[in-house]
Amino acid sequence: MSSEIAFPSPQHRRHGSSAGQPLTRRDGVLKVTGRATYAADNHPEGMLYAVTAVSSIARGRVTALDVKAAKAHPGVVEVLTPANRPPLSHDPDEKIPPFGFRVEVLQDDTVRYVNQPIALVIAETLEAATEGAALLNPQYEVESARTRLENGERFDTPAVGVGAPSRTAYGDVEAGLAAAVRVTEADYITPPQYHNAMEPHAVVAQWDGDRVTLDMPNQALALSCAAYAAYFGIPAGNVLIRSPFLGGGFGSKAILNGPQILAILAARMLDRPVKLALTRAQMYGPVGHRGQTWQKLRLGTDGEGRLTALHHHVLAATSSFDEFMEPAANASLPLYASPAILAEHDGLRLDTGTPGPMRAPGEASGSAALEVAMDEAAIACGMDPLEFRLANYAETEPGSGKPFSSKSLRECYAEGAKRFGWSGRPLEPRQMRDENGFLVGWGMGTAVFHCPHFPAEARATLRADGTALVETAGADMGQGAWTALAQIAAEALGLDPDQVELHSGISSLPDGGIAGGSGHTASAGLALHNAGVDAIARLAELATADPASPLFGAGNIGVEARNGRLHRRDDEGRSESYAEILARAGRTEVVGTAKAARDPAVAQAHAMFSHGAVFAEVKVDPDLGQVRVTRLVGAFAAGRIINPRLVRSQYFGGMIWGISFALQEEAVTDRRTGRIMNADLAEYHVPVNADVPSLDAILIPEDDPYVNPLGVKGVGEIGITGTVGAIANAVWHATGVRARHFPIRIEDLLVNQ
Repeated sequence: MSSEIAFPSPQHRRHGSSAGQPLTRRDGVLKVTGRATYAADNHPEGMLYAVTAVSSIARGRVTALDVKAAKAHPGVVEVLTPANRPPLSHDPDEKIPPFGFRVEVLQDDTVRYVNQPIALVIAETLEAATEGAALLNPQYEVESARTRLENGERFDTPAVGVGAPSRTAYGDVEAGLAAAVRVTEADYITPPQYHNAMEPHAVVAQWDGDRVTLDMPNQALALSCAAYAAYFGIPAGNVLIRSPFLGGGFGSKAILNGPQILAILAARMLDRPVKLALTRAQMYGPVGHRGQTWQKLRLGTDGEGRLTALHHHVLAATSSFDEFMEPAANASLPLYASPAILAEHDGLRLDTGTPGPMRAPGEASGSAALEVAMDEAAIACGMDPLEFRLANYAETEPGSGKPFSSKSLRECYAEGAKRFGWSGRPLEPRQMRDENGFLVGWGMGTAVFHCPHFPAEARATLRADGTALVETAGADMGQGAWTALAQIAAEALGLDPDQVELHSGISSLPDGGIAGGSGHTASAGLALHNAGVDAIARLAELATADPASPLFGAGNIGVEARNGRLHRRDDEGRSESYAEILARAGRTEVVGTAKAARDPAVAQAHAMFSHGAVFAEVKVDPDLGQVRVTRLVGAFAAGRIINPRLVRSQYFGGMIWGISFALQEEAVTDRRTGRIMNADLAEYHVPVNADVPSLDAILIPEDDPYVNPLGVKGVGEIGITGTVGAIANAVWHATGVRARHFPIRIEDLLVNQ
């Protein structure tokens, strides 16, 4: 494979277009024709295959492995176990910040969850490695599995998520509840959910002395290079990660995991390339998931339906050996104007793999409960749910008092309600039926998501032929990042997007930051923009200092870059092409570089969020209790839109995930053994085409001058928040039954009829 990953430009020209145009994906043709090379598609000469042997118990220890039988299998080269695993330079039980987790890399014979790696079999073929793993026939000393609320170990935790405080308080919640005319109190449960990206976690590892090349899906290239270097005792510059295509990640592919580390270790031990790809079932364990939550909300309201207090308590499940917990209660902090808010978390240790960031971590689970609680409070006050939310609209961030950098939530409410037809909604439930006698319900939920910005770097090269090469080590998980980033660069360079070649997806390029938190377009995009501006400035220096140029002497006046030419600001008729400037200077190229980060002073002064509102229609069979979502309308304000085609796709994906969360998605655990009983895509239900209703995403214009110089916000995760609650509230409106356990089950509706 080439040392750099180049992504072709679209074959159609749109003169003068750049950011803001609905261009098709640069990588689309490669993907639909099967020419996109994912990690497991790489087959270097002499490559071996590794298969992880995993535990079938949730708690105990491995007492025996039949290594002799496995190694006797034709084709098996080696079997790694705790008895012969080569040492690592970093203790796997010590976290590597900022996103480090404790990992299982055969450091001992302890078993802490089902699907934990207990051995690694390396063979000449995948079949031999798979059969060798089966021959290990592990024997266990089994301890009783802690799999549920009743037998888990509760504990206090100082932090949740990635370093967020476990408790945040504004005002006096108990006083606010005591002063309330009405108090709405209810409990909600969200289930464990597992990453099911189309591409499983995989790696192809090749060593050359003390240097290693890793073909793997990765959302954080620079951070991962440093972490792998720590484990193997080599400089970070000796780790090269190639990750041009990711078949989905959802947060899980920014985190190092045990199976991949073991495969890299095996490649060094055997001095041959090694490939490992997890099976679908093996992804339910060592690579993170959304942890289960038990949530209690108490909302106090006065006689006019305004909040007097909001208390959101979460008991969040984590593993027996690590501390990542869903920061679900924090979903109640940035949205509604309550004078008193308390968001707090407790932990519950279970014998499970460690949860991790999964698309909209905290916000997805927390907003699901919050939006149902807001609906319940609205009904208790005799108010329309939309009017209740408007009555509790926050003009500034609750608690901090910081102004929102830009906020169009009122417009989201108004445009979404208008498009959906909300004004025709009866207040009481069970008032609407369709022509087939199905109960019809309408519900809504507010969507919100923070706007992180990660430090990033980029390089832009203007070439003698008038085209440009732009480079940053970013990641595209399928959302179209390569296309949007190239559009941003093209705008800064004054070129059409098809005149810009993008190189990305390899760690040797300038650090593109992290593809997570819906912050990648803003982070890597600003770096590319700044690099483009720097390249134009260097080109302008050549022209304005050259007496032969029509731009000579325009240094103080300035020039503008447009359509591959520099124009004097004071005289449009005096211009020169990039190619002419470089040719006369005897240069083949001019290079601009840049770093980009958020201004801490701006972040301190402003609260930065994307906002939206989702409206849902459901139909429920009155006899069978079957629920179908028939319509979703989402209106979102997310700053400047770089590519509306890609943005709508992201909104649709988020809302579809909301359907999954509300009605389908749940990992079912055998309480006796700790095994996940539906660890496949046949029984772990996610939406298919037949489940997807009419989808409508409204892009609300928003000019945010503070979030970053580009005004760009993220869109990948906000579509989930709001949608889950909207569907649950629509189910109540159709049936009169308030479901507080996700996913909403048929039996929940039938039992409560």
